[in-house]
Amino acid sequence: MKSVSNISRGPNSQTPSKRGWLPKAASAAALALSLSLTACSHDYTLAWVYAPSASLTSGLINAYRVDYQNGQLTLLPDSPIPSGGRKPSGLVATPAGLAIPAIYVIHHDDSNVVSFLVGTDGKLYPQNTYDTGSFPTSVAISPDGKFLYVAYTYQAGFTTASPGPGGISVFPINADRTLGAIKNFSIGRAPVGIAVGNGGSTVYVIAQDSAATNSASTSASDTTLNLFAFSTDGSGNLTPVAGETIVSANQPSFGFATGTLPSGIATDASGTHLYVTDGTGNIVISYTTPASGIPSAIANGTAPTGLGPRGMAFDPTGKLFFVANYDGTVGEYNLGSNGAPVISTSAASTAAGNGTTCVTVEPTRGKYLYASGSLSNSVVGEEIESDGSLRPIFHSPYEAATLPICAITVPNPTPGY
Repeated sequence: MKSVSNISRGPNSQTPSKRGWLPKAASAAALALSLSLTACSHDYTLAWVYAPSASLTSGLINAYRVDYQNGQLTLLPDSPIPSGGRKPSGLVATPAGLAIPAIYVIHHDDSNVVSFLVGTDGKLYPQNTYDTGSFPTSVAISPDGKFLYVAYTYQAGFTTASPGPGGISVFPINADRTLGAIKNFSIGRAPVGIAVGNGGSTVYVIAQDSAATNSASTSASDTTLNLFAFSTDGSGNLTPVAGETIVSANQPSFGFATGTLPSGIATDASGTHLYVTDGTGNIVISYTTPASGIPSAIANGTAPTGLGPRGMAFDPTGKLFFVANYDGTVGEYNLGSNGAPVISTSAASTAAGNGTTCVTVEPTRGKYLYASGSLSNSVVGEEIESDGSLRPIFHSPYEAATLPICAITVPNPTPGY
């Protein structure tokens, strides 16, 4: 696997003058300048962006290199590549810093997850295919990279023709990034999102069961009880936390209060805050997540979004927060001291393709943001300014295969500078 790192070598210290070769002292100075320029050069691949496309026949993965200097995306030579299944519905990467980086792609129509190793050139190398529960919708990974969690639509015995509750498939991740034996756990009907919080000790799931209503509802932020929490035991087992009721029949399960139609879920780097977007109420709701795992809505912690909010992302400092809105915008927020998002005063939102579903921030520099435009068949690139506002990256948007459903960024572990 050949590295795509390309380090500028600086000027030639043997450049002749008009009268011949430079004097010895000047030549030494030129050489020193050359070495200095070489050491300071940042002409290399900063990271890679991967965006699966949900083709009706077989899925594809668009793979791009991220230029350090300007954040521009360039398609890798073999991109897009087959994703290994029909209708990709999510993907996740192993945490940065692991010796063998990998990504995992779930496929809704084939009910499977496919693992890929990430080469030093950013190319993806397919490894194995694993069965999940029926029709997976979302995937997450523990912060230590030891467990993979997949939310799926139907437990065994239920189908589209005979619908019922969903579940969570849990896979241990081996050192070589293969997956171990699957474990399945019950969840309510129509799960659509999954995230890991509290340093890996809690797994959160959002669902879209309209019958899981809260009769004591007093605001748009708590009209359904479709947020669920599970504690983990370090062996892949999940246990519902106190205060929720999960059934294994075709009946509503009741979790914690959230919006009318939960559409996206994310936890911050500390794992102590949880965020849920409401695709109908057009809001993002924030929670604290104590050691018990029981989410607690932050007072005045609900912020308006664009139409149809979906995925979310943070910058590496944990101070900036971005929301992908299906209306083709990315909402921009600052995070207050209590963890709640506050609309940015510099720019409330920025146009980002059409049918924006997912947003990701390059984590090494924290300077570049990318969003998948599912209806514009593109990935949009934005530079994050010092005030948190977004400025289009040159040549953005970048072409993608039909219906890109999400995007993630994987940092280059060996940039070569």
